[in-house]
Amino acid sequence: MLRSVIISPDQALAEELLTVLEETSQVTVARVLDGYPPAVDLVRTLRAHAVELVFLSFDSIERALEVVKLMEAEASHVPVIAFHHQMDATVMRETMRAGLREFIVPPFEVKTIMESLRQVKNMLERRPAVYTATNQIFSFLPSKAGVGTSTIALHVSAALARRPNTHVAISDFDLNSGMLRFMLKLKNEYSVTDAIEHSVAMDENLWPQLVTHVNGLDVLHAGRINPNYRIEATQVRNLIGFMRRNYQVLTFDLSGNLERYSLEIMQESKRVFLVCTPEVPSLHLAREKLLFLRDMDLDSRVSVVLNRTQKKPLFTKQQVEDLLGVPVVRVFPNDYNGINRAVTAGTLLEPQSDMGKEFAAFADTLVEVPKHDPAAKRKFVEFFSAGRAVPSPRTN
Repeated sequence: MLRSVIISPDQALAEELLTVLEETSQVTVARVLDGYPPAVDLVRTLRAHAVELVFLSFDSIERALEVVKLMEAEASHVPVIAFHHQMDATVMRETMRAGLREFIVPPFEVKTIMESLRQVKNMLERRPAVYTATNQIFSFLPSKAGVGTSTIALHVSAALARRPNTHVAISDFDLNSGMLRFMLKLKNEYSVTDAIEHSVAMDENLWPQLVTHVNGLDVLHAGRINPNYRIEATQVRNLIGFMRRNYQVLTFDLSGNLERYSLEIMQESKRVFLVCTPEVPSLHLAREKLLFLRDMDLDSRVSVVLNRTQKKPLFTKQQVEDLLGVPVVRVFPNDYNGINRAVTAGTLLEPQSDMGKEFAAFADTLVEVPKHDPAAKRKFVEFFSAGRAVPSPRTN
């Protein structure tokens, strides 16, 4: 079915239209907006729901035409069906001048609307509504517990978020022992499990309740330990689909237990970083996991991050590469004291510290440098950080 929104200051007319649309079984209405939205709200709604069709009231010709212009700039491939409370020649003339070819009036009839929908579907077949979706998705997988994967994932994500025009979300999918909530002393009661449970109905109003904004980075923590919680592949795909449309970079902190949902996340990832330390147990488990990931056809995405190295390590970078058979893309030194201080304080490492610079240097290798355009339009995710005192997630 076509995903749509209704924009109408006349709520009685909108409800009448909604009733008939439900009878067609051809359209799902994600939102009924009771006024003409400003640019930010319009883009936020369209991208959050991947809208394919807009029903636009011409109760105010001037305001409706402003919406049409906004859509031409932000979502030019999304068709618009105009509607009005009567067959008004002036309104019809203005809709045609605006390039709108479908115009409906009450009493809305299923037959008439079905014909308009047929025309819209033909348009979408020729030129589908497409929303940009990032492929910059990175998973961090530990060879074993305690190798510092969460520290690396968090600080690399924070370094990415400091880049111009780069909105980043990190999600902690370690339901056995997720650390991000503890490391950052997060107070948000909502977590990954809430996001998963609402993945089908995820929208621009619900998402800000689930994430916490930390120094430009959106954090979705794992919540309380919940190893028996089941996550279906479709739930993961729905959630990542929403996030991909609304962020430039996504990072995932995984448990290392290779759950089915973790494999689904890795399938969606551009790169998977297997984090290990230069110690025999860690390297042994890293090799075992690499063999498993090879069987799952994921080995081409996997590279190794070697953590907590000493000046005279037991295994050198070259020896680790020879042992594991995959490249070591980054080597991080051990900074136990600095990281321990940051965790105790519930903060991130200073970007200008030695380790902060190490994380930033690694982040620079992951994504292309965006061209900074001072006049560039703000993405709607920028507005997620405003106002955290919101109601609890709704249920459907």
